[in-house]
Amino acid sequence: MLDSRITNHILRFFVALLDGVQLIIFDKDGTLIRFDAMWGGWVLELARRLEREAETRLLQRSRVSIAERLFAAMGYDSATGQVLAHGKLAATPMAQLRALTVDVLREAGLASSIAESVVESAWHIPDPVILANPLTDLRALFTTLRERGIQVAIATTDDRAPTEATLAGLGLTELVATLVCADDGIPAKPAPDMVLTICQRLNTHPAHALVIGDSLADMQMGRAAGAGRVVGVLTGVSAEDVLAPHADVILPSVAQLL
Repeated sequence: MLDSRITNHILRFFVALLDGVQLIIFDKDGTLIRFDAMWGGWVLELARRLEREAETRLLQRSRVSIAERLFAAMGYDSATGQVLAHGKLAATPMAQLRALTVDVLREAGLASSIAESVVESAWHIPDPVILANPLTDLRALFTTLRERGIQVAIATTDDRAPTEATLAGLGLTELVATLVCADDGIPAKPAPDMVLTICQRLNTHPAHALVIGDSLADMQMGRAAGAGRVVGVLTGVSAEDVLAPHADVILPSVAQLL
């Protein structure tokens, strides 16, 4: 059991962290839900589908090695099953990942028309419900914040449809005031626009907003927008030494906010 002095110190820390905060803007993957569980399995399945489709288009004449090329381009370590912090998969909108996949096939030797056809057949999005593994009791977290008068929003480089499906599947839709997604036509992270758009919608000055995420792009976005506080969590793609120079506070997980 924690010494009462330690407990009081921790409580004072979190009271100070949230003092004056009217809005918390969360990243999604790696911050609210487990990143590798969502995206590691997806890139493995995508590679399998691409190789199968490429073989079909080439009438079995040769086996085109695609998987390792795709993993390298996306930033995925197949040996450890981890998404690399500085790779494309960590913070790139789906439309750009699709274009990158076409480029990978071209570099593997497929003609442009065949590469486009293969990607068209193999492309899919991660299942936003089955693969969404929350990092804490998000409904309890969001409810607690709202009871304290703090609005909850999400800024993600995922697309809107799967993001909304994830929130619905986790029973969070009515607890999130607004969200900004990669396909909303708003400049993505690390640009400040997602934060500024959310603040404008919710009539909140950025100085009263707290941005929390697991990537360097999240930290840079919060700083560029003039957020009052920028918080890093260690449940996603980036290590503490990457986040710390850009964050006010580093937490093991959003669970600590409870």
